[in-house]
Amino acid sequence: MKERMIRVIVCLPVILALSCVFLLWREGGKTGMIVYAQTAALSGEAETEGAQLPASVAYHLKKARKDAQQYYYYAAIKRLSSIQNYEQYEPVTEAISHYQDLMNQCREYPLDQITHIFFHTLIYDTGKAFDSDEDADGYNQVMTTVSEFKWIINSLYRKGYVLVSLHDMAQVDENGVMKPGRIMLPEGKTPIVISQDDVSYYHYMDGDGFASRLVLDGDGKVKCEYVNDDGSVMTGDFDLVPILDDFIELHPDFSYHGRKGILAMTGYNGVLGYRTDEAYKTGANLQDDQRAFLAQHPDFDFDAEVSQARAVAEAMKANGWEFASHTWGHLNATTSSWETLAKDNERWMKNVAPILGSTDMIIFAFGADIGDWNPYAGDNPKYSYYKNAGYHYYCNVDSNQYWLQLTDSFLRMGRRNADGYRMYYNPEMLSDLFDVDAVWDRSRPVPVSAMGVQY
Repeated sequence: MKERMIRVIVCLPVILALSCVFLLWREGGKTGMIVYAQTAALSGEAETEGAQLPASVAYHLKKARKDAQQYYYYAAIKRLSSIQNYEQYEPVTEAISHYQDLMNQCREYPLDQITHIFFHTLIYDTGKAFDSDEDADGYNQVMTTVSEFKWIINSLYRKGYVLVSLHDMAQVDENGVMKPGRIMLPEGKTPIVISQDDVSYYHYMDGDGFASRLVLDGDGKVKCEYVNDDGSVMTGDFDLVPILDDFIELHPDFSYHGRKGILAMTGYNGVLGYRTDEAYKTGANLQDDQRAFLAQHPDFDFDAEVSQARAVAEAMKANGWEFASHTWGHLNATTSSWETLAKDNERWMKNVAPILGSTDMIIFAFGADIGDWNPYAGDNPKYSYYKNAGYHYYCNVDSNQYWLQLTDSFLRMGRRNADGYRMYYNPEMLSDLFDVDAVWDRSRPVPVSAMGVQY
């Protein structure tokens, strides 16, 4: 018996290294079993590698390993080759050779076969969101729960999907011409774009089971705040951004060159949960809920609010996140005139861009668009305005698996909704991404309303 126990103890590290790690994520009483499969080829390299090497060499090996895990083989090789006299360090030369082999095995993925899925703010407490009030049906239609999202990203990971950006798909050159990008991935890996709309935590969502804002924790990581009924505040992973951050920290190979997602942002209630629109400062043209908010917060400090929001945005961008305009006022770009859209964009540039930074991406609200399914042309005044304003990437909502237009002037991409409406009525349309039966949050009311769906 003693000999058998010793044998088990000795073998335990090997067993753990070759096994899948099963984590139980428990959020607010909801449980989701997430299966995390470790990739031995890259992430399983011994942390003690380079222990006898100079500290700077060991540091570069670690950084290069992270680059290689995220398919940035060129950067990994360049980093290691820049080490002075790198040829004398066997772990370095072996790593360079290994990463070169992996890079040679990559293939260019067809851009027109990349899909794009999107979410709204995630529901943390379904009991509050689905409480039969006037907003419950809308939440049930267009929102996804925290539990569902965790299942979804785990499914995407197991199927070999890898997060990419619109900027990986195409770039504007020094002459202003849009050029196709080259996304190079190993066999079995599939690029995907993820975006999230309306991460402003609007006033109407207060008390309905959503996070209240994004914040930086003591380690500088982006987390969510959640306000309980008694006014106490919790900090944790209550929405898409910190959940995806944590997942990629465990699975860096889910991200291409460090990419995360794109947040499509309005501005009329502020951004990221901070009340940063100028109305809160001037008191002019306040909506009823904005007036009520200021009355409840007599010590409100507009400048501090802007400063905190900017700090969160900077941390996100440094960690692979990107921002797009969703129009300042969540306008329907199809029914609005170009003059209205122009005034709205001016407000976005005045109130939102100074916090989030400039962007060349616009993701249209309501699933609308500024043209039909033919490519944009110069005689389209809405397109002409946005193009002259610096926008090169345009996204609508489209239920097809793939929908892409790429010209020398713009990239235009359709997005697929992974929400209650689509999962309930068209689960087969999401089967390439995940199994709806496995993902579906059983606390959702059924049937899901099909009336007045708006994005």
